[in-house]
Amino acid sequence: MRAGKALSREIVRCAIYTRVSTDNGLDQEFNSLDAQFEASSAYIKSQAHAGWVQVKTRRYDDGGFSGGSTDRPALQSLLEDIRARKIDVIVVYKVDRLTRSLADFAKLVELFDAHGVSFVSVTQQFNTTTSMGRLTLNVLLSFAQFEREVTSERIRDKVAASKKKGIWVGGPLPLGYVMENGKVAVVEEEASRVRHIFGRYLELGSVRALMRDLKDRNIVSRQRLLKTGVTRGGVPFGCGALFHLLRNRFYIGEVNYKGQIYPGEQPPILERDLFERVQTMLTDQRSHQTRTRTSFSHLLTGLMFDDAGHRMAPTQAQKKGRHYSYYVSRPLLFGNAATAAVGSVSRVPAPDIDEQVRKVVLEPRHKSTSPIDNTYASLLIERIEVQQNRLVVQLKQDPDITIEENHSTIVIPWTKPPSKRARSVLRPTSAKLPLRPMKLERRATLVAAIARGRRWLDELITDSAIDTQTIAKRERCSLRHVNMTLSLAFLSPVLTKAAVEGRLPRGIGLEQLRELPLQWDRQFEALGFGPI
Repeated sequence: MRAGKALSREIVRCAIYTRVSTDNGLDQEFNSLDAQFEASSAYIKSQAHAGWVQVKTRRYDDGGFSGGSTDRPALQSLLEDIRARKIDVIVVYKVDRLTRSLADFAKLVELFDAHGVSFVSVTQQFNTTTSMGRLTLNVLLSFAQFEREVTSERIRDKVAASKKKGIWVGGPLPLGYVMENGKVAVVEEEASRVRHIFGRYLELGSVRALMRDLKDRNIVSRQRLLKTGVTRGGVPFGCGALFHLLRNRFYIGEVNYKGQIYPGEQPPILERDLFERVQTMLTDQRSHQTRTRTSFSHLLTGLMFDDAGHRMAPTQAQKKGRHYSYYVSRPLLFGNAATAAVGSVSRVPAPDIDEQVRKVVLEPRHKSTSPIDNTYASLLIERIEVQQNRLVVQLKQDPDITIEENHSTIVIPWTKPPSKRARSVLRPTSAKLPLRPMKLERRATLVAAIARGRRWLDELITDSAIDTQTIAKRERCSLRHVNMTLSLAFLSPVLTKAAVEGRLPRGIGLEQLRELPLQWDRQFEALGFGPI
């Protein structure tokens, strides 16, 4: 009879889950994970009379993972086996080894119940199949979560105190720095790259122009190898990364913590004067920005595409106190138009497009008292493609109308209006073919150089203690460069105005203008313009 009973006894498949928060000591022959496993294994053996057997296929060990999240490889494998109904009981050393979050625990218990799985803690005798076991578990988890929150508060307080003392507390260091023997040290090769970026920005006067210039020179971000073996970085700088780098006070030996500036322990890479001049230019550029990504919502936001398939995003511009809004193809918006082919029309005035689509598509179908807004447009329209001479509106299919009655495409004749008045380019006397105006980035470089030359000239006139040698040393450039830049301060007002307005013909730039004679009429002759 006993043998028959033993043969008929139901087998309970048990899996052991172990976890430690840090990977310290895991390389030892017998570590914390092994201790938890042995204690749990011994408990399973003690329940052999109830048919408990240990699953021998694998161990579910998470070494170096916090209990505040369920994003752990071994735990996820365990949950997959539970869903596959390979496990009947989960055994842990303590309940907080499974999770320290009440919210996560509630989701896990729901999964356990759905698959008929029990949960047992070796050192805290309870079982989740009983109401008393659930109450005990919830009490224990409340204390575990309280402990985790208190620990988090202590860590935050320690980080705040360290930041206020200028101590680096971890995370990726900015370009130009590395951690050596517990201290932040300068990497000279990267530091030179940082100085070049700051100096080049002052020369170009534009972050977008700087982004293109660095890409042309193959100057990229730092490459890092993560613990997972994945490589990050080593790519061209984007506008966002450059703005962050140019605003980073870490490079002048300071630390920014929650809006407060504290002296840092790291050696500075940049001179404060250079850094502050960059900040002034960034601030001025921001206040006069001609194209910004904003949070405003146009009627057709998310629906516009050019005929190359690129999404067109809403943007704004401000000129002489007036605001303008556009839909712009993303490659053009992010400075990638040279590498990604944009559509035949890549920039359109938003009010014009909105009005056309409103009148032809939206208003005839609008039968409620609610306003016609982006929500309504998104419910009706699948996408709008901007082509050379028309707008192709693709409507969403109405499930209550047969396919034969569905008119899913509407074509609206449309021509892009002229975006701006053509610039009147200064024309050399020998020119026969139509001339193109200078490129925008070339104009930005030229205007920045003229402004720099005038500023240096003003310094030489007003301060007797400053000479060209002083300026060259301060700007870290040659004496010849200073003299050539100063010559731009003596440009004819007509040429200066033409440079600012971008009306100089393509081919005339910084190299030609800084070697002109001082007499204004001779400057025109040297450039081939004749008397003006």
